[in-house]
Amino acid sequence: MREGHEIIDKVYAAKSDPDAADSLIRQYMGFIRSETAKFLHRPPEEGRDEEFSIAMLAFYESILGYEKGRGVFLSYAARGIRNRLIDHYRKEKRHANLSSLHEPVEDDAETLKIARLEDTKNHIQDLHDRNAAREEIDEFEKKLLEFGLSFSDVADNCPRQSRTFAACQKVLAAARLEPELLQEMINSKKLPMTALAAASGVEKKTLERHRKYLVAVLLAFTNGYEIIRGHLYQMSSSEGADKREGNRRGKSKQGRKNGEE
Repeated sequence: MREGHEIIDKVYAAKSDPDAADSLIRQYMGFIRSETAKFLHRPPEEGRDEEFSIAMLAFYESILGYEKGRGVFLSYAARGIRNRLIDHYRKEKRHANLSSLHEPVEDDAETLKIARLEDTKNHIQDLHDRNAAREEIDEFEKKLLEFGLSFSDVADNCPRQSRTFAACQKVLAAARLEPELLQEMINSKKLPMTALAAASGVEKKTLERHRKYLVAVLLAFTNGYEIIRGHLYQMSSSEGADKREGNRRGKSKQGRKNGEE
């Protein structure tokens, strides 16, 4: 435990002292090399692999950006190094594709070059997106727990009808115009139903019925969870569409039955 405190003390000292930062980087050079090797799938060669220099810069950036509430420093630094290397890889790939457009193309190689340019699937980007989504979901889950909620609670509480979904959107729009209501929710860990009903014109019983969903949506907008927001919208709209489709089929079936009678 003391070792964990020691590295945090060193990180905070390195934030404002370049000599302390250099010392910390030298001390963890093995860690930086290891994280670079994970990305390259081989040991980096100092002076040859640009990725190693990028990883050292990312480690220094992690020192500057780290705060105690962000978890274990080395895990934080590892994410920073990985993200920096991914960004570098993407830039290099874009540059390589752009350069290939200006190269002379032999007739017999034209098909091969076109195929290369059309191969737009970026596995590194896919990995980056998945990691970003997982981190955002984990963080959002912790926020929900502060309100005594889980993802399953929110899923079960999503509005099923387009009319109810529209009412929830009115509540969201009203809350975004009055940030103090969002802050009240964050501070009290409760949905300010009376104030939201008055601001949005939506009946209080509707807010009570979909309290868990509204808390999740307002939290998502308060903290900028873009992936979560999109998922909540999709979940509500798709379930509403399924409900409307079920009603339509039910009415059609009933109509045919009445016709037969």
